[in-house]
Amino acid sequence: MNMDLEQTVFEIVEKHLPDENHFIVDIKITQQGYKKLLNILIDADSGLNVDNCALVSRAVAEEIDAKELIEDAYVIEVSSPGVDFPLSSRRQYAKNIGRNLKVKLMDMAEMEGELLEVGQLGIKIKVKKKPKKGKKAIEETMDLAYDQIKKSTVLVSFK
Repeated sequence: MNMDLEQTVFEIVEKHLPDENHFIVDIKITQQGYKKLLNILIDADSGLNVDNCALVSRAVAEEIDAKELIEDAYVIEVSSPGVDFPLSSRRQYAKNIGRNLKVKLMDMAEMEGELLEVGQLGIKIKVKKKPKKGKKAIEETMDLAYDQIKKSTVLVSFK
């Protein structure tokens, strides 16, 4: 039942996104006590603002109420994914070109590097190899297919 509701909410959210620049990252519906929590994560290629979150939240709530999709009380939260939220789509990767990522591969290997390019099938990152004593660090460009990547997160720099 929840999968159907998530799919329906997904379609409603998609319909109410402000423009082509905005996209859905994730939708989770959980039960918290006696009410449902609709957690809707959206993002935008050029950055998300609070007004658009509020717009989407209102429009989605109105449609849910009009269609009586949820009988009980519910809470709706529309926000952008936090920095620690893993990148999950090509659009999210594209937004972060030039930033440093921590990438965990399916074989559990981990690497950190600067995101250089985002393609149809994968990403290109520049990884600094740890030098042997007395040697300079070597930079290596690596191509990683999306299906090799278990999880990617943006590394926040406070420089």
